Amino acid sequence: MPAVTVDNILALPRVAETAPGATARPVLAVTTAPTGYEGEGFPVRRAFAGVDMRHLDPFIHMDQMGEVDYAPGEPKGTPWHPHRGFETVTYMIDGTMEHQDSNGGGGVISGGDTQWMTAGGGILHIEAPPEALVTSGGLFHGVQLWVNLPKDNKMAAPRYQDITGSKVALLSSPDGGALIRVIAGDLDGHQGPGSTYTPITLLHATIAPGASVTLPWNPDFNALAYVLAGDGTVGAERRPIRMGQLAVFGRGERVGDEFHRGDTITIAAADTQDSRTESLEVFILGGKPIREPVAMAGPFVMNTRAEVIQAFEDFQAGRLGSIPAAHESLE
Repeated sequence: MPAVTVDNILALPRVAETAPGATARPVLAVTTAPTGYEGEGFPVRRAFAGVDMRHLDPFIHMDQMGEVDYAPGEPKGTPWHPHRGFETVTYMIDGTMEHQDSNGGGGVISGGDTQWMTAGGGILHIEAPPEALVTSGGLFHGVQLWVNLPKDNKMAAPRYQDITGSKVALLSSPDGGALIRVIAGDLDGHQGPGSTYTPITLLHATIAPGASVTLPWNPDFNALAYVLAGDGTVGAERRPIRMGQLAVFGRGERVGDEFHRGDTITIAAADTQDSRTESLEVFILGGKPIREPVAMAGPFVMNTRAEVIQAFEDFQAGRLGSIPAAHESLE
């Protein structure tokens, strides 16, 4: 799991030590992602399955893609399909994926890269492994996240952000036990490169065996941690968590008649990992809830059922874009 690594983690800027009086956010639940298939048949884990939307907002859906080691001829992608009303964020850890859309956006993403596509008012796109990977086979692992758009931005003009691994902000935990990649948003004053319509923070943390990290977290944000690989614990209560599980953090704690809003989250790696895993790998995310109605069907995320029906009609009428003439090749 290479993503983005460094030779000397202690040379990186460090997340500040937890401030006196900080309140840890409790763990509300640890859920296990069911497995399924997406697109032309590549395996996924549905990270948010069974979690109430109020704990996910502003996020809608998340898949862990793989980890799968394809034999030659096996790699698969998705055919051309539409979206409206939200953003798709694809973060590649291992392997390579090519993207093309009807707005002219696209490119190749590989280990540590992120493609951030704002569907907005409507777009068509395709995601597929490059021909060389199809021929050779190989390791494929990544995450795709759907980020909701506020009502006022549902019909925004589509856009595409190509966030290469070299652009992410790299941080160390205070003792050097965790490498933190800031993809979007702010962590302790360090800004990630992703541009967002609503305030969110996206991180990928690699935590060494036996190490623990406590991160400052905006009390107005929801907080989620999904384990991509390895074993560990979450929260001050050290609740066990493993690969394919999601931790949902609460807002704070009640002490007597007072409610203290939580402003830190804690994640720790088990002292020993399995033979395939060197460290605990965690995708950490949260954002300020939009708190608007969600009407969702297939590739469309709107506020009302009528808007979803309109999206289907617009797609069938060709108003969400057209497949580029050179779509036979993504090169």
